[in-house]
Amino acid sequence: MRGIPGLKRLRLKIWRRCALLLLLLWAACWVVVSAALFLLHRSVFSERCTDEKSHRILSRLCLDYSSGALTGDLCEDLCVAQKLVYKHCLYYDRGKKVIQADWRGQPIILKSKKEVFSSYQHLSMLEEVETQDIPEAELLLMVALEVKNALGLELSNSTMGPLWTRKKGPHWKAQVASMWSLLQQEEYIYFSLLQDFSKHVLRIIGSCGHFYAVEYLTAGHAWHKTLFPLENMIGPSLTGHKSRVRAITDIALSFLDMVQHFDNDFSHRLHLCDIKPENFAIRHDLTVVAIDVDMAFFEPKMRDILEQNCTGDEDCNFFDCFSKCNLKIRKCGAQRANNNLQVICDKIFRHWFSPNLRGPSVSLPLQLQLQKAVQECAQPGHMDAVGHQRTLKSLSELYHLLQVTQRELQRAE
Repeated sequence: MRGIPGLKRLRLKIWRRCALLLLLLWAACWVVVSAALFLLHRSVFSERCTDEKSHRILSRLCLDYSSGALTGDLCEDLCVAQKLVYKHCLYYDRGKKVIQADWRGQPIILKSKKEVFSSYQHLSMLEEVETQDIPEAELLLMVALEVKNALGLELSNSTMGPLWTRKKGPHWKAQVASMWSLLQQEEYIYFSLLQDFSKHVLRIIGSCGHFYAVEYLTAGHAWHKTLFPLENMIGPSLTGHKSRVRAITDIALSFLDMVQHFDNDFSHRLHLCDIKPENFAIRHDLTVVAIDVDMAFFEPKMRDILEQNCTGDEDCNFFDCFSKCNLKIRKCGAQRANNNLQVICDKIFRHWFSPNLRGPSVSLPLQLQLQKAVQECAQPGHMDAVGHQRTLKSLSELYHLLQVTQRELQRAE
C-alpha cells in the first residue's frame, strides 16, 4: 500500500514531462509553420531582386526611348551618354521597382510603381488628335483631375508647376505620355508637389519615362541599435555615446518638426499610415526625411479610406491609422482616432528613450522625465477636444525636454 503514493507521484512526474514535451513540440511546429507562411507571403507579393532583371528593365526603358514612345530629362544620360550608370537592385515589392544608380558621380534612386511603360493606363486622346493641338488648359485640367483622384486634393493651375513644366516641341507627344505614367504614381505626385514646400520629403532629380529619380539616402532599420546608421551623419570618429545621444536628440527634434509641419502647413493634414524606421532616412544635417509615402494620405483621402463598414473597432484599423466603429450604424468613423505623433512616440521614440539605453551623458532625472513623456505620448487616445489638447501638451513637453537635453550636452562639452 505504501508504494501506491510513490507510484502516483511517478505517474504525475511522467505526465508533466510528457505535457512539457508536447508543449515544446507544438511551439516548434508553430514557429516552422509561421516561418513557412511568412516566406510564402513574401514570395507571393515580392519578386526576387536581381541585377540581371534590373538591367533588362532599364534596357527595355531605353528601347522605348529610342523608339520615341517616352522621354525625360534623364533619358539621354541613361541611354546614350552613359552618365547615369546602374549600381544594384534595392528591392522589388508588389510590382514596384527600386534601383540604385550613379548619376554624374552622385548616388541616386530610380523608382517606378510598375516595370514596363506600356503597363500604365494609356491617354486615349493622344491617338485621337495631334498632341500639339491639345490646349494647355485642357492638359492642366486632366492633371488636376488625376491629382484629385490620387490624393483627394483640388489644386489650382498655379500649383501645377512641378507636375507639368513641359514645353511644346518635336517630342511633345512622348512628353505627355511620360507625364501621364508618372501621374499614375501617388508617391511621385507627393514628392513633386511637396519638395518646394517641405524639407521632410525626398527631392526629385529627374525622370525617364515612368521611372523617376530621387536623392539617395540610407533608410533606417528596426534591427539597428540606434534605428538609423548615425556613422553616416556624424562620422565614425564621433560615434561615442555622447555623440550618439546628441545626434538622437537632434533627430528626435526633427521628427517633432515634421509632425508639426505635416499637421499644420498644408491645406489639409497629412497622415502617415506606415510609420517605421525603414520608411525614413536622415540627411547629413540630421533632418528627418520621409522616403516612402505610399501609405501617406491627406485628410480628404484619409476620411474616405477610414469610413468603411464594421462590426468592431478592429475593422477600422488601416495599418497605423485607426478609427472607431459606430456599432449603431456599423460604420467606421471618418476621423482618425490616433495621430502621427502618437505612432512616432510608440514606434521610434520608445526605442531611443527606453531604460536600457540610459547613459552618463544626460542626468538621470532628465532621462526619467523623457521616458515618462514618451510613454504618455505613445498611449492611444481619442481625437476629440480633450485628445487634441493632450497631443499638443505631449508635443510641447517633448520639445522642451529635448531642448533641455541639448543644453545639458552643450554644457558637458
